[in-house]
Amino acid sequence: MAPTSFLSKNALYSVQQIRAMEKAAAASLPPETLMRRAGAAAAVFARSLLHRLPASVLVLAGPGDNGGDALETAHLLADDGYAVSVMLCADIGNFSADAQKCHQRALSSNVQFFGADYLGQARPEQWALAIDGLFGIGLSRPISGALHDVVQQLNRLSALYRFPVLSLDVPSGLNADTGQIVGQQGIAVSATHTLTFIGNKPGLHTGSGRDYAGLVEVADLAIDKQFRQAPKAQLSHQMMFAAMLAPRLHNSNKGSFGDVLIVGGAEGMAGAVLLSARAAAHCGAGRTFIGFVAEPPAYDSQNPELMFRRAGDADFSAAAVVIGPGLGQSPEAKQVLEKALRQAKKLVVDADALNLVAADSGLQDLLVARADAAHSTILTPHPLEAARLLGSTSAEIQADRLHAARTLASRFKATVVLKGSGSVIADENGNVVINHTGNPALATAGTGDILAGICGSLLARNANAAEVAALAVCLHGLAADKLVAHGIGPIGVTSAELIQAVRNCLNEMLADSSGAADVY
Repeated sequence: MAPTSFLSKNALYSVQQIRAMEKAAAASLPPETLMRRAGAAAAVFARSLLHRLPASVLVLAGPGDNGGDALETAHLLADDGYAVSVMLCADIGNFSADAQKCHQRALSSNVQFFGADYLGQARPEQWALAIDGLFGIGLSRPISGALHDVVQQLNRLSALYRFPVLSLDVPSGLNADTGQIVGQQGIAVSATHTLTFIGNKPGLHTGSGRDYAGLVEVADLAIDKQFRQAPKAQLSHQMMFAAMLAPRLHNSNKGSFGDVLIVGGAEGMAGAVLLSARAAAHCGAGRTFIGFVAEPPAYDSQNPELMFRRAGDADFSAAAVVIGPGLGQSPEAKQVLEKALRQAKKLVVDADALNLVAADSGLQDLLVARADAAHSTILTPHPLEAARLLGSTSAEIQADRLHAARTLASRFKATVVLKGSGSVIADENGNVVINHTGNPALATAGTGDILAGICGSLLARNANAAEVAALAVCLHGLAADKLVAHGIGPIGVTSAELIQAVRNCLNEMLADSSGAADVY
């Protein structure tokens, strides 16, 4: 049997692509090959979680080939000496021929078999690992009836007794394309680890995916390259940002790194533009200006290098412009937004600016027309703002975040950052990146303003808008991860704390990219 390797996580494939690749590969291989490879890969991964013998393992095998994968895994672990209990939640007569052969091998091993009511009778404190092989990527309706109760019990017991749960291919009940639980009344296995087969799936990394999939690894099942398709999306990774992480030259000055103009700050909302401007300055902008819709303060005592003026008096053509933080929706706000859409060569549209665009077809036309002038535009909506722009609801946006981001990018001919767990970055050509960093520490006021400022600072360097957006979101999330790793959060992290962490992460990424040694 050809060895199964653990594939890079970065390439993301749709369920349709996975099925096509699987079908093409299976046609060139002997029966059972892919199922046996999946079981072997899962057994290897399970052993890495079990650490030592003896150990008790619970395997839940459902209908379909996912159940076959689970049964193959079960007999391999039993042959290694683990105490394996299989909870069979399917009619063997309905199994495929390959899955039935896996069942026969499990029957011939030391595996113990139980029915679907086993969880109510078992001693879960003995389990060192549970393996979820109930449903794979083919689930099209909510888990219901007795299997709903099984998943509910498994989630409760794993949380209570703190044993890890390994899902095979995808946590049962989770849509592998969208990251949403299948069906409004559905349920999904809450896994600590997921071993996904053939290629990585976007639904494991966005929406509810990160909450349910846990740590994700990919087993490629040794499928030949000739059967592999081009991925539909990718996870963000540092190699994507190499062009933007070049070391700064000694022979440089503030003019080398561009100007950023943050526009907003209506009455009572000055904090939003200050946070955004401070983030831009800490991410290396040569000069940072703030254009206030309201009367500007004299200066910022925390960062006196920031320069203030009235928004209407600012030069929108000479800087990367970020418009929206604390902008409000007054007639003056609309007027300066129109000016920005017409004049700014590099523009980040955020917050209230997005809401103004959503409500005005004339502003939408100006936004679309920017592409014809070869101007760079980044939109940074959260789901409700995205819904307003598309005349939809936030629930509909969240139901398929990749589709929503692609639709926005195509409609407005811009790069779009659809914020949320597993933020989705899409360009107007349909290319998608899902961000892999971040945590709930970002769920607090002001973090979106900081992201907009990071985007503006990076855009000022004449970088590609899609690359800027992907790096900005990655940095934003990585800063939150670093804070939590150092015991700051996730509860109670403030936006101001995030800014310093973003700067640290940017410099660390720069050092990693350049291979820099110690600084003397």
